[in-house]
Amino acid sequence: MEKLEAALAKAREARKASAISVGDEITRHEQERAHGGVRQGDWLSLPELTISPELAQQQRLAALTGGKDATPYDMLRSRAIRLMKEAGWKRLAVTSPNAACGKTTVAMNLAVSLARQQDTKVLLIDVDLRRPALNKLIGHHPKRSLHEVLAGACPLEDATVRFGTNLLIATNNSPVRQPAELLHSTRTREILAEIEERWKPDVTIFDMSPMLASDDNVGFMGNVDCALLVAAAESTTLANIDACEKELAQLTNVLGVVLNKCRYPDESAGYGYEAYD
Repeated sequence: MEKLEAALAKAREARKASAISVGDEITRHEQERAHGGVRQGDWLSLPELTISPELAQQQRLAALTGGKDATPYDMLRSRAIRLMKEAGWKRLAVTSPNAACGKTTVAMNLAVSLARQQDTKVLLIDVDLRRPALNKLIGHHPKRSLHEVLAGACPLEDATVRFGTNLLIATNNSPVRQPAELLHSTRTREILAEIEERWKPDVTIFDMSPMLASDDNVGFMGNVDCALLVAAAESTTLANIDACEKELAQLTNVLGVVLNKCRYPDESAGYGYEAYD
């Protein structure tokens, strides 16, 4: 009888242990949420990303290469951060009317430019879940994806790398099925709030899908404070820009319009391959 009771007690303890950790589906992130506490994120504990000068040049990451080509992003940074601080905004969406406008390139360059200010912590998140491109832009192939973070399957650090000391980049390794449902969900809103509470970024930049491609942005824009619209010179029409500006104004605050891929740069202003309005 004593042996039987001991075996039952041991089985109960084993069940308790398994309830705390039920494999990959219940993660550290979920455990913290269940206990009502959020650990402070340690930025320097995350794996560091290195971007070679060759890759930076190939991917047009002018904010990394420096010189006059970085000037448009530095000017955009200064104007954006001034307006955001005045309004008390911390979350910025970067979108475009159509594909191939260069919004991901603009988002990454802006994040790098902001992060050069050592007192500014920046979080760059890829929420273009239909055609994620940020991982390709920076030459990184994560094992876990940001869409898994939003689904509650893993914590942010599993899908994130650090560039320098104060820029975190969360990417995806593949598209996700039914992205609109995920982005519009209450769970996504709650997880974004937890990420902000834990990692405490000064600015969070969301690389979003094009406005005219799907309804992904409609429900998600309520999670951001403001948005930049990236248009491509000679391919984005004025009608597209006007329509997207009006729709964005109904969803969030419009911070401005970025004119990208200009063929005729203003050399006197230090513009390289891009300029903005």
